[in-house]
Amino acid sequence: MQIKYEHIILRDMIESDIEDYVRWFTTETEWSNADAPWEPIESDEETERTSWREYYASVKELPDDARRWKFEIEWNGRHIGWVSSYPIDENYEWLGEIKDGQTVHRAIGIDICERDMWGHGIGTNALRAFMNYYFENGMDKLYTQTWSGNVRMIRCAEKLGFVECNRNIGTREVDRQKYDGLTFRLERT
Repeated sequence: MQIKYEHIILRDMIESDIEDYVRWFTTETEWSNADAPWEPIESDEETERTSWREYYASVKELPDDARRWKFEIEWNGRHIGWVSSYPIDENYEWLGEIKDGQTVHRAIGIDICERDMWGHGIGTNALRAFMNYYFENGMDKLYTQTWSGNVRMIRCAEKLGFVECNRNIGTREVDRQKYDGLTFRLERT
């Protein structure tokens, strides 16, 4: 499955993406300084290669009508990152397991891993395309989460119409400095 929007394509993973993930999670990890720098990436090529091969095997045969939680971002034929979503509860905490009757919200996020692609609006367009995908598939409210030190993501969220709905003061520590955990909400109009 793929979604074209502006100059980007959101698409399902292809086998050649595996080596990009190996590189992004072992040697070219600068992107993670914006994502969740309090969660250091400590891996090796073989572990990553095995993990991403297993993941690819689990998603490569998805039918087009299966709702996706993740798409790869392609720009001018180049794989540059991904958009993804995850469940959060009414307190905006990540849900590893969803229980019957539990309130569940959908948070979306983005990682552009190729440094030379930062600051060109590609991430905003990719996230907009992903939002449209969820809205077209019945969602009426989306969330995104970041930390107060990730100024680019905050600007992206605000540009897309997200409004801050929760702030956890001082819950993120990066380079011995405290930052706030932020949650933003966007309701379909």
